[in-house]
Amino acid sequence: MALRTLESLGSLAGKRVIVRCDLNVPLKDGQITDDGRVRASLPTLNALIQQGARVVVCSHLGRPDGAPDPKYSLAPVAQRLSELLGTPVAFARDTVGESAAEAVASLEDGDVAVIENLRFNPGETSKDDAERAAFAAQLAELGDVLVSDGFGVVHRKQASVYDLAEILPSAAGLLIEAELDVLDRLTEKPERPYTVVLGGSKVSDKLGVISHLLPRVDRLLVGGGMLFTFLAAEGDKVGASLLEADQLDTVREYIQRAKDSGVEIVLPTDVVVASKFGADAEHLVTPADAIEETPFGASGLGLDIGPDTAARFAEVIRSSKTVFWNGPMGVFELAPFAAGTKAVAQALTEVDGLSVVGGGDSAAAVRQLGFSDDRFGHISTGGGASLEFLEGKKLPGLEVLGWS
Repeated sequence: MALRTLESLGSLAGKRVIVRCDLNVPLKDGQITDDGRVRASLPTLNALIQQGARVVVCSHLGRPDGAPDPKYSLAPVAQRLSELLGTPVAFARDTVGESAAEAVASLEDGDVAVIENLRFNPGETSKDDAERAAFAAQLAELGDVLVSDGFGVVHRKQASVYDLAEILPSAAGLLIEAELDVLDRLTEKPERPYTVVLGGSKVSDKLGVISHLLPRVDRLLVGGGMLFTFLAAEGDKVGASLLEADQLDTVREYIQRAKDSGVEIVLPTDVVVASKFGADAEHLVTPADAIEETPFGASGLGLDIGPDTAARFAEVIRSSKTVFWNGPMGVFELAPFAAGTKAVAQALTEVDGLSVVGGGDSAAAVRQLGFSDDRFGHISTGGGASLEFLEGKKLPGLEVLGWS
């Protein structure tokens, strides 16, 4: 079956359209620090507004544990959405209560309302099918159709993502369409050379992706905290660096599989080692196989790839036609350990082909380091959903929209 798209819903003029977005943005002191996910929702919302739909936006934000919590309110998101759309956006102070009903009832054609954080209701994320279905039925009272456009949650079997799509006529929005088009290009017929860059803290989070992509890629670059498990698997000592000892045999198996299939795994040749975790820590560059030979000894903590590795990674990336990157190369939030991530991001902007930043921390990193979204082929809003897709897993929020 093919994915149902907006066209499958016919004319939406005058209809109440619930749009499940992913507006799970970072907040600090009630202010949005990265509005990338809000901006990613605009093409679908504008398309619906232009059709004269009555748009009801819903999303989660954070993990409020099924009860209202002011620090996770979507009010700042509604305000930012109003600024970006250039039109007033009503805000309901609840999800399926009196305020939501009033906000939806007052909509005219082309108007937009945002209802409060879906996760303020325990039914949204419940493991109990009946509880989820009951909440979805309440949500369904607010709309005539559902447009699912929160790609970052399609791997979750949640009320607004899965159950609601079984109750109302439903289709994917433009963001989900765009994400799937890019992911299809990464998995089916990628232009070569095809390079995957993996970072982040834990190798265990990426094992499924490595396994699924190994037969498809030409080169795999490994950075971030996960690099130390790879180094240890090769016999190097890694001091106090992040190490998943229980994954060493699995990593060795993948290294051998890569050799057998002609895939080049590029590991760091140098790393930035610190005396402790902190921006004010003493730190120095050392060969990757000599971490414990620094003045910090066995307490040395690897927090970034070194400059030689960054240059090598950048060279490999620039020579590729397809690049997928997920996970920072170091603790980019701390200035002394951001250079590796910045070098990888810069190289991705220079790819003559498709460059994809795989959501989550990688997307946050490129924006924090001063790169604009349009310098990359695609910045995914998916994070975990992108990784599960690339692992070959079935995603319930897509299957319910006809994707197979």
